[in-house]
Amino acid sequence: MKLARHLAVALLAWLTFAAPAAARDIVPFGGYAPGTIVIYTGARALYYVTSGGQAIRYPVGVGRAGMAWHGRANIARKSLRPGWGPPADIALANPHLPLFIPGGSPRNPMGAAAMGLSRGNYAIHGTNDPGSIGHFVSHGCIRMYNEDVLDLYGRVRVGTEVVVLR
Repeated sequence: MKLARHLAVALLAWLTFAAPAAARDIVPFGGYAPGTIVIYTGARALYYVTSGGQAIRYPVGVGRAGMAWHGRANIARKSLRPGWGPPADIALANPHLPLFIPGGSPRNPMGAAAMGLSRGNYAIHGTNDPGSIGHFVSHGCIRMYNEDVLDLYGRVRVGTEVVVLR
């Protein structure tokens, strides 16, 4: 039954997208409980499931080849204007990065808000590089336009289920 549900939702996403999502909108969506976040990395879209068989669809940037992941997680923490320091793997690969960038800085890759996930060192967060939305750009995090991450931030709570599909 789970496979059938995933296939039905994947088919809906495939029919909905010829290209990555371009704007926040309300779309038909089923198979998940209201309040669930469902991310399709291939379509570069995040869905926040609402009631009545609908969801709010947001365009997102997702993990680059070899850095994308799929599975389930939960929102573990929420932060407005979070500071950021590169995780060890990113710091090793980019020694020029500062050890910490304060929240609100235009150089801060977390943007206006972040929702840390219970899995790995991943988050759903804003970005100060809006041109990255709709592409495979991150180290596994889900990037959103700042106005969209603030909208989603106001809708979710710690504990919200997040499902990441290919």
